[in-house]
Amino acid sequence: MKKVTLLATALAMVTGSAFAADMPMKALKAPPAPAFDPWDIAFGGAIMSDYIFRGVTQSNHKPSVAAYFEPRYNINKDFQLYAGVSAESISFANRAAAEVDVYGGIRPTFGAFAFDIGVWGYLYPGGTCFNGAATDTAGNPLSAECAANFLPNGNVMKRDVSFFEVYGKVTYTINDNWSVGVNEYYSPNFLNTGAWGNYSSITAKYVAPSTIFGSSGVGMYVSGEFGRQWLGTSDSFYGTGFTNPGFAGPFPNGIKYADYNTWNIGIGFTYKVFTLDLRYSDSDLNKGNCSAFTSDYTAGGTTNVTAINPGGTGSNWCGAAGIAKLSFDLTAMTNLK
Repeated sequence: MKKVTLLATALAMVTGSAFAADMPMKALKAPPAPAFDPWDIAFGGAIMSDYIFRGVTQSNHKPSVAAYFEPRYNINKDFQLYAGVSAESISFANRAAAEVDVYGGIRPTFGAFAFDIGVWGYLYPGGTCFNGAATDTAGNPLSAECAANFLPNGNVMKRDVSFFEVYGKVTYTINDNWSVGVNEYYSPNFLNTGAWGNYSSITAKYVAPSTIFGSSGVGMYVSGEFGRQWLGTSDSFYGTGFTNPGFAGPFPNGIKYADYNTWNIGIGFTYKVFTLDLRYSDSDLNKGNCSAFTSDYTAGGTTNVTAINPGGTGSNWCGAAGIAKLSFDLTAMTNLK
């Protein structure tokens, strides 16, 4: 009897196993793909020994701080919409409180080509008009504020020098180490002077292999830019300067600003979200034309006479400068998950 029971049990086990093998298995569901979140936010800040913009100091060769906030919307991996706001500390002749930038555009990518097309607004709140003349060179009366304020060196500057530019940029990534770029900016009223402005430049960047500093996580790059700034003729407001304050100047139709070349080259070191950039910047704008263009309140002397600066004041705001900049940059999708 015991043998029969054991045999029945064994048959049941074999039969059950055979039936189990023949039964169709229910397919396991694949884990759901992570949802694509098109939104991202970039933000960061910097402290720099000098704020240089196209070869010209915006901070009187003094330290400056900056910060930015940039929401982004990725339609797909190759097309991004963005808008942003940034601010930098400055030192202008009109005593503007700061530079506040508002911008937006698109960033399409086609293979190795990355484009950036948009509009950039430069706002300078809190300024004061400096002129010293009752009327401009066309005989139009200036405000009482302008007539009451003057810069001892004869330079003049409007209360509001805000303006905007449209721009287009393209970067071509050659490989993991090398990239080159071309930039184009245009403003119909550069610095609210009445003069149009056009800036074109070429750039190059070399990123060192990630193994250059071993496993420390430190990266390194070398980059440079060469650009040219073309400028038109100012309105008559800027023709009242370059003489003794309170007297009409010699340019009733404004002054044709001098075009100039500018360049910079530097080396940078990165670690996580931080970048230390050490850069040399210069331009070929001479001291006399620099004084006329920038309205530099520190310009002095009488020997830097040019066609647009008969008073001869000279400014070092457009000369050689070394800049050390420490910045941090984060994105919500990468750094705040």
